[in-house]
Amino acid sequence: MTLPEPPATEPDVCSSKGCTAAAEHALLWNNPKVHTPERRKVWLACEEHRPTLTSFLGSRGFLKDVVPFEPGADLAI
Repeated sequence: MTLPEPPATEPDVCSSKGCTAAAEHALLWNNPKVHTPERRKVWLACEEHRPTLTSFLGSRGFLKDVVPFEPGADLAI
């Protein structure tokens, strides 16, 4: 009996709509109306979209930190 191969894993890509570029940055954020203060959600960003995604989250007061993205790192809290 032959076991099926696991699905190919795709690299982590930018969270910007339609972007397929590899993620270089992790944008850590939370919505204070929904999340506890210590909670962090993560959006990934390529170099091109980091400024727009950062601006979007920052203008709403959601952005907490921007760190280099390292695949396999557990960033969400």
